[in-house]
Amino acid sequence: MHGINESLPFHPVRIAVLVMSDTRTLETDTSGKVLADRIEAAGHILADRKLVRDDKAAIRAQVSAWIANPEVDVVITSGGTGLTGFDVTPEAITPLFDKVIDGFSVIFHQVSYQSVGLSTLQSRAIAGVASGTFIFCLPGSNGAVKDGWDKVISLQLDSRHKPCNLVEIMPRLMEHMEHDH
Repeated sequence: MHGINESLPFHPVRIAVLVMSDTRTLETDTSGKVLADRIEAAGHILADRKLVRDDKAAIRAQVSAWIANPEVDVVITSGGTGLTGFDVTPEAITPLFDKVIDGFSVIFHQVSYQSVGLSTLQSRAIAGVASGTFIFCLPGSNGAVKDGWDKVISLQLDSRHKPCNLVEIMPRLMEHMEHDH
């Protein structure tokens, strides 16, 4: 069986939300609010929420700070995954990855295709693990954020999801660090 096993306990995770925009503020940022509301509604902890401009250094600095913070388990970004000159989120974050979660992009595009058809090919949604922290980079539209959270990320961050989920492997993400010393 796959899906949520309601008889198992739910374990909340601490999630930080970062939105890339040169035009929005926290007050006018709808995709970040959608994510924050859904994270809390699912029973998780909104560890932090910030907005930075579309700048590689600014994006990398904020994500690096959260990766270094033991109070953040997951980072979800919104925006900057397209193809224009201002879209630099993958370039900013990919160098931080210890491992890329290739399947996330594949599944996200399958889900996104159901909503926006071939337009999904303009997204460079990515995910990976950096220093024991999961990072998911979503497009900036409300629809993409809803698809990414509702149909992919929320299920893998639910400790009751079977046959497996990302929460159950969190304690093992830093195993290589223990062996390297």
